[in-house]
Amino acid sequence: MRLLSLSAAALILSATASAAEFRISFAWGDIPACNSGRPNVVASPRFVIADLPDGTTLVRFRLKDLDAPNYNHGGGTVGMSGSGVLPAGVFTYKSPCPPGGVHTYEWTATARKGNKTLGTAKARRTYPE
Repeated sequence: MRLLSLSAAALILSATASAAEFRISFAWGDIPACNSGRPNVVASPRFVIADLPDGTTLVRFRLKDLDAPNYNHGGGTVGMSGSGVLPAGVFTYKSPCPPGGVHTYEWTATARKGNKTLGTAKARRTYPE
């Protein structure tokens, strides 16, 4: 009986480990060049979303400059119910604009249903590239 319980636990762990993970990717797109430290308000990039958690009704996007984390670049919230491509321009945010250098930026996408967080995905890129 104990052997059966261990086998069942192993199957559950295996199924959990092989479950797809919520992911996003993006490209900066056609945003104005900026290195003054004074960002422009621009249209959101095109996002590719994979393995959005079941039950998701909206996704909240936030941009963070990992080299200047106290600056709020904003983001947006988009109604979604499945994986796929989110076209550019569905919300606006403050563009990357590192003063005189290259910074690393990270988009965080939070999948939600009502007040419940179902998953989080992150994607990083430098700017300028």
